[in-house]
Amino acid sequence: MSGFENVIVELDGAIGKITLNRPEKLNAFAGRMRQEIAQAVARLADDESVRVLVITGAGRAFCAGADIGYMRTLLETEDWENAKALVEAGRAVVTAIRRAPKPVIASVNGPAAGGGANLALACDIRIASDRASIGQTFNRIGLHPDWGGTYFLPRLVGPSKALELIFTAEMIGAEEACRLGLFNRVVPHDRLEEETRKLAELLAAKPPIALALAKEAVYRSGHASLDEMLDLELQNQLRCFQSADAKEGLLAFLEKRPPQFRGS
Repeated sequence: MSGFENVIVELDGAIGKITLNRPEKLNAFAGRMRQEIAQAVARLADDESVRVLVITGAGRAFCAGADIGYMRTLLETEDWENAKALVEAGRAVVTAIRRAPKPVIASVNGPAAGGGANLALACDIRIASDRASIGQTFNRIGLHPDWGGTYFLPRLVGPSKALELIFTAEMIGAEEACRLGLFNRVVPHDRLEEETRKLAELLAAKPPIALALAKEAVYRSGHASLDEMLDLELQNQLRCFQSADAKEGLLAFLEKRPPQFRGS
């Protein structure tokens, strides 16, 4: 896909890959980069040929968060309107990821700080290089977490640990982040691309309807009762039962062959 300045969007079979592309600035957000990420996610989410999205960074970092130079300009000029737009653009990105009816994988190739950390946390699964790190570094420059950090973090590590990570503003190494549940898995740096691709291909081979409904249900469960979730499970299961993918899955199981799911 073309038309983007600070992100690279590639299609590889059923995998759509978004690469943040300001390596000289550790992929810090600048200009229309946030809007470009949101637009790229939305385009890939709407593309029926794409079954899995991968977000990663170019160079040695995943994303360093906001561009400090740009924020300094906003503060010095007291440009509160563009400061608000800066935060709202982050909202657009994380909501696009959460609403995408497809798995979204963060392939964390290096440091993920501030808004960059929460971009990773917004994704459904995080696979990280052993050189990666992650941190809620906002208060180092007197700021409050954004990009959904106050939502994602306590749901992953609990409120007390979330507050510790926010208060200390420390960068956490890959192994510790994995132990806390911030990363799903950690792999050697030189195998990150290969392992990310394996995971993406595994998910791309799964039934798209079942995965989309499961993603929606898991995130809805955070603010729903057990009875509401049981009702939703019934609704979703009946929809899956009526799909061609369910027929294919059962037939393939009986015939002892890999299923070929088509998303219908």
